[in-house]
Amino acid sequence: MDVGQPKDFLTGMSMYLASLRQKHPEQLHSGPGIVGNVLIDPTATIGKDCRIGPNVTIGPGVTLADGCCIKRSTILKAAVIKEHAWLDGCIVGWRSVVGRWVRMEGTTVLGEDVIVKDELYINGGQVLPHKSISTSVPEPQIIM
Repeated sequence: MDVGQPKDFLTGMSMYLASLRQKHPEQLHSGPGIVGNVLIDPTATIGKDCRIGPNVTIGPGVTLADGCCIKRSTILKAAVIKEHAWLDGCIVGWRSVVGRWVRMEGTTVLGEDVIVKDELYINGGQVLPHKSISTSVPEPQIIM
């Protein structure tokens, strides 16, 4: 496993969360809308009616708006996920913004300070830092 590769990073994260469940379950988050192993920083803000998990880590200062669904993903420091976004198998970089009703899947990776506009579909996109995405990405590709 090469944790420098996004798929391997997500696999390693899932293994780490499973290990936490065995050794220190009190560190994992639980409550309404939480499914499976979920690690949420205390400074994160979670909206109502969100579904989080399994295998999700949410970093410090992250904001999840109402109705988000996040599975098998890592959301890094100060990222914002807007209303009703759906993320599966994603790594969202520092200070990135994911718009309303966005669907991201297929090991999508957003670099630092990336903006994804509202109502887009991203399938396996790897987006370099400081970019703005305004069209859907239906096939996996690197966005420079």
